[in-house]
Amino acid sequence: MCTVCGCSEGEVRVEGASAGEKDARAPEKHTHSHDHAHGYSSAPVTVEGDNLHFGRGPAHAHAPGLSQTRMVQIEQDILGKNNRYAEINRQRFMRDNLFALNLVSSPGSGKTTLLTASIERTGQRYPVAVIEGDQQTANDAERIRATGVKAIQVNTGKGCHLDAHMVGHALDHFSDLSGGVLFIENVGNLVCPAAFDLGEAHKVAILSVTEGEDKPLKYPDMFHAADLMLLNKVDLLPYLDFDVEQCIAAARRVNPEIGVIQVSARSGEGMDIWLEWIEQRRRALIQARIDQLQTEINKLKACL
Repeated sequence: MCTVCGCSEGEVRVEGASAGEKDARAPEKHTHSHDHAHGYSSAPVTVEGDNLHFGRGPAHAHAPGLSQTRMVQIEQDILGKNNRYAEINRQRFMRDNLFALNLVSSPGSGKTTLLTASIERTGQRYPVAVIEGDQQTANDAERIRATGVKAIQVNTGKGCHLDAHMVGHALDHFSDLSGGVLFIENVGNLVCPAAFDLGEAHKVAILSVTEGEDKPLKYPDMFHAADLMLLNKVDLLPYLDFDVEQCIAAARRVNPEIGVIQVSARSGEGMDIWLEWIEQRRRALIQARIDQLQTEINKLKACL
Protein backbone atom coordinates (compact mmCIF):
# COMPACT_ATOMS: atom_id res chain seq x y z
CA MET A 1 0.00 0.00 0.00
CA CYS A 2 1.35 3.34 -1.08
CA THR A 3 0.95 5.30 2.15
CA VAL A 4 1.94 2.42 4.39
CA CYS A 5 5.51 1.80 3.24
CA GLY A 6 6.11 4.79 0.98
CA CYS A 7 9.31 3.28 -0.32
CA SER A 8 8.32 3.12 -3.99
CA GLU A 9 6.75 5.84 -6.09
CA GLY A 10 6.26 3.30 -8.89
CA GLU A 11 7.73 3.54 -12.35
CA VAL A 12 5.56 6.31 -13.64
CA ARG A 13 5.48 7.16 -17.32
CA VAL A 14 3.39 9.75 -19.06
CA GLU A 15 2.99 8.22 -22.50
CA GLY A 16 5.91 9.38 -24.63
CA ALA A 17 7.85 10.88 -21.74
CA SER A 18 9.17 9.91 -18.36
CA ALA A 19 7.40 11.55 -15.45
CA GLY A 20 10.66 11.33 -13.63
CA GLU A 21 12.26 13.97 -15.84
CA LYS A 22 13.39 16.81 -13.63
CA ASP A 23 11.13 19.84 -13.54
CA ALA A 24 9.96 22.50 -11.16
CA ARG A 25 7.50 20.17 -9.53
CA ALA A 26 9.87 17.24 -9.19
CA PRO A 27 9.69 15.82 -5.68
CA GLU A 28 12.66 15.28 -3.52
CA LYS A 29 14.21 11.88 -4.12
CA HIS A 30 13.16 9.47 -1.42
CA THR A 31 16.20 8.38 0.46
CA HIS A 32 16.18 5.97 3.32
CA SER A 33 17.67 7.30 6.49
CA HIS A 34 16.14 4.39 8.28
CA ASP A 35 16.52 0.65 8.24
CA HIS A 36 13.47 -1.24 7.15
CA ALA A 37 14.17 -3.89 9.76
CA HIS A 38 12.71 -1.69 12.47
CA GLY A 39 12.56 -4.46 14.96
CA TYR A 40 9.15 -3.69 16.39
CA SER A 41 5.77 -4.81 15.35
CA SER A 42 2.72 -2.91 14.22
CA ALA A 43 -0.53 -2.84 16.17
CA PRO A 44 -1.66 -6.19 17.49
CA VAL A 45 -4.40 -8.03 15.73
CA THR A 46 -7.87 -7.60 17.21
CA VAL A 47 -9.65 -10.92 17.40
CA GLU A 48 -13.44 -11.15 17.52
CA GLY A 49 -14.49 -14.77 17.32
CA ASP A 50 -13.39 -15.98 13.90
CA ASN A 51 -12.78 -12.41 12.66
CA LEU A 52 -9.28 -10.88 12.64
CA HIS A 53 -8.96 -7.08 12.39
CA PHE A 54 -5.67 -5.52 11.25
CA GLY A 55 -7.00 -2.01 10.73
CA ARG A 56 -7.98 -0.83 14.19
CA GLY A 57 -4.75 0.87 15.16
CA PRO A 58 -4.13 4.62 14.74
CA ALA A 59 -2.92 4.01 11.15
CA HIS A 60 -5.98 1.92 10.29
CA ALA A 61 -3.64 -0.44 8.42
CA HIS A 62 -0.96 -3.03 8.97
CA ALA A 63 2.50 -3.61 7.54
CA PRO A 64 4.94 -6.17 8.91
CA GLY A 65 7.86 -4.50 10.67
CA LEU A 66 6.34 -1.02 10.87
CA SER A 67 4.85 0.47 13.99
CA GLN A 68 1.54 2.31 13.88
CA THR A 69 3.36 5.54 14.77
CA ARG A 70 5.77 5.13 11.87
CA MET A 71 2.94 4.30 9.47
CA VAL A 72 1.00 7.41 10.50
CA GLN A 73 4.14 9.52 10.03
CA ILE A 74 4.77 8.09 6.55
CA GLU A 75 1.17 8.64 5.52
CA GLN A 76 1.23 12.22 6.75
CA ASP A 77 4.49 12.91 4.87
CA ILE A 78 3.25 11.39 1.61
CA LEU A 79 -0.20 12.93 1.70
CA GLY A 80 1.20 16.28 2.80
CA LYS A 81 3.48 16.35 -0.24
CA ASN A 82 0.64 15.21 -2.50
CA ASN A 83 -1.65 17.91 -1.13
CA ARG A 84 0.87 20.59 -2.06
CA TYR A 85 0.87 19.35 -5.67
CA ALA A 86 -2.92 19.11 -5.58
CA GLU A 87 -3.17 22.77 -4.60
CA ILE A 88 -0.99 23.69 -7.60
CA ASN A 89 -3.31 21.68 -9.85
CA ARG A 90 -6.35 23.35 -8.30
CA GLN A 91 -4.90 26.78 -9.05
CA ARG A 92 -4.27 25.72 -12.67
CA PHE A 93 -7.84 24.45 -12.99
CA MET A 94 -9.15 27.73 -11.62
CA ARG A 95 -6.93 29.80 -13.89
CA ASP A 96 -8.14 27.83 -16.92
CA ASN A 97 -11.80 27.70 -15.79
CA LEU A 98 -11.48 23.93 -16.11
CA PHE A 99 -13.95 21.62 -14.37
CA ALA A 100 -12.04 18.49 -13.28
CA LEU A 101 -13.65 15.20 -12.22
CA ASN A 102 -11.75 12.29 -10.66
CA LEU A 103 -13.49 9.05 -11.72
CA VAL A 104 -12.77 6.17 -9.33
CA SER A 105 -13.97 2.57 -9.33
CA SER A 106 -12.90 -1.02 -9.08
CA PRO A 107 -11.63 -2.73 -12.27
CA GLY A 108 -14.42 -3.81 -14.62
CA SER A 109 -17.03 -1.28 -13.50
CA GLY A 110 -17.47 -0.05 -17.08
CA LYS A 111 -15.75 3.25 -16.36
CA THR A 112 -14.12 3.69 -19.78
CA THR A 113 -17.27 2.71 -21.68
CA LEU A 114 -19.28 5.17 -19.62
CA LEU A 115 -16.66 7.83 -20.26
CA THR A 116 -16.60 7.36 -24.04
CA ALA A 117 -20.43 7.45 -24.14
CA SER A 118 -20.39 10.66 -22.06
CA ILE A 119 -17.90 12.29 -24.41
CA GLU A 120 -19.86 11.31 -27.51
CA ARG A 121 -23.09 12.72 -26.04
CA THR A 122 -21.37 15.92 -24.91
CA GLY A 123 -20.43 16.72 -28.51
CA GLN A 124 -18.50 19.93 -29.12
CA ARG A 125 -20.34 22.14 -26.63
CA TYR A 126 -17.14 22.75 -24.66
CA PRO A 127 -13.55 21.46 -24.63
CA VAL A 128 -13.11 17.97 -23.16
CA ALA A 129 -9.90 16.13 -22.31
CA VAL A 130 -8.99 12.96 -20.42
CA ILE A 131 -6.12 11.80 -18.23
CA GLU A 132 -6.04 8.00 -18.18
CA GLY A 133 -4.45 6.09 -15.33
CA ASP A 134 -3.44 2.45 -15.52
CA GLN A 135 -0.48 0.42 -14.37
CA GLN A 136 0.39 -0.57 -17.95
CA THR A 137 -0.84 -0.17 -21.56
CA ALA A 138 -2.56 2.71 -23.34
CA ASN A 139 -5.62 0.62 -24.23
CA ASP A 140 -8.16 2.85 -22.51
CA ALA A 141 -6.53 6.03 -23.81
CA GLU A 142 -6.82 4.66 -27.35
CA ARG A 143 -10.55 4.12 -26.81
CA ILE A 144 -10.90 7.74 -25.68
CA ARG A 145 -8.83 9.04 -28.60
CA ALA A 146 -11.14 7.21 -31.01
CA THR A 147 -13.87 9.67 -29.95
CA GLY A 148 -11.72 12.56 -31.20
CA VAL A 149 -10.84 13.79 -27.70
CA LYS A 150 -7.24 14.15 -26.56
CA ALA A 151 -6.22 11.65 -23.86
CA ILE A 152 -2.92 11.47 -22.00
CA GLN A 153 -2.04 8.05 -20.66
CA VAL A 154 -0.23 7.87 -17.32
CA ASN A 155 1.14 4.43 -16.53
CA THR A 156 1.93 4.07 -12.85
CA GLY A 157 4.07 0.92 -13.00
CA LYS A 158 3.65 -0.68 -9.61
CA GLY A 159 1.63 2.30 -8.37
CA CYS A 160 -1.98 1.62 -7.43
CA HIS A 161 -3.38 5.12 -8.01
CA LEU A 162 -2.77 8.48 -9.66
CA ASP A 163 -1.36 11.22 -7.47
CA ALA A 164 -1.38 14.98 -7.89
CA HIS A 165 2.21 15.09 -9.13
CA MET A 166 1.40 12.71 -12.01
CA VAL A 167 -1.67 14.76 -12.93
CA GLY A 168 0.46 17.92 -12.98
CA HIS A 169 2.78 16.28 -15.53
CA ALA A 170 -0.16 15.22 -17.68
CA LEU A 171 -1.64 18.74 -17.58
CA ASP A 172 1.48 20.03 -19.31
CA HIS A 173 0.38 18.13 -22.43
CA PHE A 174 -2.93 20.00 -22.84
CA SER A 175 -3.67 23.48 -24.12
CA ASP A 176 -6.76 25.62 -24.65
CA LEU A 177 -9.20 23.77 -22.39
CA SER A 178 -10.68 26.97 -20.93
CA GLY A 179 -14.28 26.51 -19.86
CA GLY A 180 -14.11 22.78 -20.50
CA VAL A 181 -14.21 19.51 -18.61
CA LEU A 182 -11.24 17.33 -17.65
CA PHE A 183 -12.03 13.72 -16.81
CA ILE A 184 -9.35 11.94 -14.77
CA GLU A 185 -9.91 8.19 -15.04
CA ASN A 186 -8.06 6.83 -12.05
CA VAL A 187 -6.49 3.38 -11.75
CA GLY A 188 -9.10 0.70 -11.03
CA ASN A 189 -8.89 0.48 -7.24
CA LEU A 190 -11.43 1.26 -4.54
CA VAL A 191 -8.84 1.70 -1.79
CA CYS A 192 -5.81 3.98 -2.32
CA PRO A 193 -7.28 6.64 -4.71
CA ALA A 194 -9.63 7.68 -1.91
CA ALA A 195 -6.76 9.25 0.02
CA PHE A 196 -5.19 11.27 -2.81
CA ASP A 197 -6.48 14.74 -3.65
CA LEU A 198 -5.69 15.49 -7.31
CA GLY A 199 -7.03 19.04 -7.18
CA GLU A 200 -10.31 17.90 -8.72
CA ALA A 201 -13.68 19.52 -8.15
CA HIS A 202 -15.32 16.18 -7.28
CA LYS A 203 -14.56 12.51 -6.90
CA VAL A 204 -17.17 10.39 -8.70
CA ALA A 205 -17.39 6.74 -7.62
CA ILE A 206 -18.63 4.32 -10.28
CA LEU A 207 -20.14 1.07 -9.04
CA SER A 208 -21.66 -1.45 -11.44
CA VAL A 209 -24.64 -3.65 -10.64
CA THR A 210 -22.49 -6.71 -11.39
CA GLU A 211 -20.68 -5.99 -8.12
CA GLY A 212 -22.05 -6.46 -4.61
CA GLU A 213 -24.58 -4.09 -3.02
CA ASP A 214 -22.38 -3.90 0.06
CA LYS A 215 -19.27 -2.53 -1.66
CA PRO A 216 -19.79 0.93 -0.11
CA LEU A 217 -19.62 -0.73 3.30
CA LYS A 218 -16.59 -2.84 2.36
CA TYR A 219 -14.66 0.16 0.97
CA PRO A 220 -16.11 3.08 2.96
CA ASP A 221 -13.25 5.53 2.46
CA MET A 222 -13.90 5.76 -1.27
CA PHE A 223 -17.64 6.37 -0.97
CA HIS A 224 -17.08 8.79 1.88
CA ALA A 225 -14.68 10.80 -0.30
CA ALA A 226 -16.99 10.84 -3.34
CA ASP A 227 -19.68 13.44 -3.95
CA LEU A 228 -21.53 11.28 -6.46
CA MET A 229 -22.03 7.55 -7.05
CA LEU A 230 -22.88 6.43 -10.57
CA LEU A 231 -24.65 3.08 -10.34
CA ASN A 232 -23.62 1.70 -13.71
CA LYS A 233 -24.84 -1.07 -16.06
CA VAL A 234 -28.44 -0.80 -14.83
CA ASP A 235 -29.59 -2.34 -18.15
CA LEU A 236 -28.41 -5.66 -16.65
CA LEU A 237 -30.69 -5.45 -13.59
CA PRO A 238 -33.38 -7.76 -15.05
CA TYR A 239 -30.78 -10.53 -15.23
CA LEU A 240 -29.16 -10.05 -11.82
CA ASP A 241 -30.00 -10.50 -8.17
CA PHE A 242 -28.97 -6.98 -7.19
CA ASP A 243 -30.91 -4.82 -4.73
CA VAL A 244 -30.60 -1.20 -5.88
CA GLU A 245 -32.21 0.30 -2.77
CA GLN A 246 -29.95 -1.74 -0.50
CA CYS A 247 -26.89 -0.50 -2.41
CA ILE A 248 -27.97 3.14 -2.22
CA ALA A 249 -28.71 2.74 1.51
CA ALA A 250 -25.22 1.31 2.01
CA ALA A 251 -23.63 4.27 0.21
CA ARG A 252 -25.64 6.79 2.25
CA ARG A 253 -24.83 4.96 5.46
CA VAL A 254 -21.19 5.76 4.70
CA ASN A 255 -21.85 9.21 3.22
CA PRO A 256 -25.34 10.67 3.84
CA GLU A 257 -24.62 13.50 1.39
CA ILE A 258 -23.59 11.38 -1.60
CA GLY A 259 -25.64 11.86 -4.77
CA VAL A 260 -26.71 8.81 -6.77
CA ILE A 261 -27.49 8.51 -10.47
CA GLN A 262 -28.42 5.20 -12.09
CA VAL A 263 -26.89 4.98 -15.57
CA SER A 264 -26.24 2.66 -18.49
CA ALA A 265 -23.91 3.58 -21.31
CA ARG A 266 -25.42 0.74 -23.35
CA SER A 267 -29.11 1.70 -23.09
CA GLY A 268 -28.58 5.41 -22.42
CA GLU A 269 -30.63 5.32 -19.21
CA GLY A 270 -29.62 8.11 -16.87
CA MET A 271 -27.03 9.56 -19.23
CA ASP A 272 -28.90 12.86 -19.67
CA ILE A 273 -29.14 13.24 -15.88
CA TRP A 274 -25.40 12.54 -15.50
CA LEU A 275 -24.45 15.03 -18.21
CA GLU A 276 -26.77 17.64 -16.72
CA TRP A 277 -25.08 17.10 -13.35
CA ILE A 278 -21.77 17.91 -15.05
CA GLU A 279 -23.15 20.89 -16.95
CA GLN A 280 -24.71 22.52 -13.89
CA ARG A 281 -21.47 22.32 -11.94
CA ARG A 282 -19.31 23.44 -14.88
CA ARG A 283 -21.51 26.52 -15.32
CA ALA A 284 -21.44 27.20 -11.56
CA LEU A 285 -17.64 27.08 -11.59
CA ILE A 286 -17.47 29.54 -14.47
CA GLN A 287 -20.01 31.85 -12.80
CA ALA A 288 -17.97 31.79 -9.59
CA ARG A 289 -14.90 32.71 -11.63
CA ILE A 290 -16.79 35.58 -13.30
CA ASP A 291 -17.93 36.86 -9.91
CA GLN A 292 -14.38 36.69 -8.57
CA LEU A 293 -12.97 38.58 -11.54
CA GLN A 294 -15.76 41.16 -11.33
CA THR A 295 -14.92 41.78 -7.69
CA GLU A 296 -11.29 42.34 -8.62
CA ILE A 297 -12.30 44.68 -11.45
CA ASN A 298 -14.49 46.69 -9.06
CA LYS A 299 -11.61 47.00 -6.62
CA LEU A 300 -9.34 48.27 -9.39
CA LYS A 301 -11.98 50.76 -10.57
CA ALA A 302 -12.22 52.08 -7.03
CA CYS A 303 -8.53 52.87 -7.21
CA LEU A 304 -8.94 55.22 -10.19
